[in-house]
Amino acid sequence: MSKMSYVTEAGLKKLREELNQLETIERPSISKQIAEARDKGDLSENAEYDAAKEAQGLLEMRIAKLKDIIANSRIIDESKIDTSKVQLLNKVKIKNLKNGAQMTYTLVPESEADLKAGKISISTPIAKGLLGKIVGDKVDIKVPSGMMTFEVIEISL
Repeated sequence: MSKMSYVTEAGLKKLREELNQLETIERPSISKQIAEARDKGDLSENAEYDAAKEAQGLLEMRIAKLKDIIANSRIIDESKIDTSKVQLLNKVKIKNLKNGAQMTYTLVPESEADLKAGKISISTPIAKGLLGKIVGDKVDIKVPSGMMTFEVIEISL
């Protein structure tokens, strides 16, 4: 039984596009590689065949996972997002009280996380620690490198 995942409309569209790419382009390509490797003769000592079969297995796993995520996704109504406290899809500006560094992160579903774009998964230690906090709150968060203390500076969309 899969867990329900929350996504934005853009995130769901991206997942569907990836699934379509895998099913319509990648799957036929791997099938072709398997057929070419099979035509080369003895399968017991055919590394190309083994590699293509392994790639096919990984592809089918990814397709199954995407189908599962899409089937169990719920679209978040972005118009009902509140900025009085930290929650999913909020942009949160925080300050590290130890070194004074300020960071801005948008809390997103796991499938939409992109650290380079400042989007962190709701399941990360920092995001979990910030959930429900309001501007001015100080929070101690256990991260892999130890405890860090942050102050919530601003919450926006």
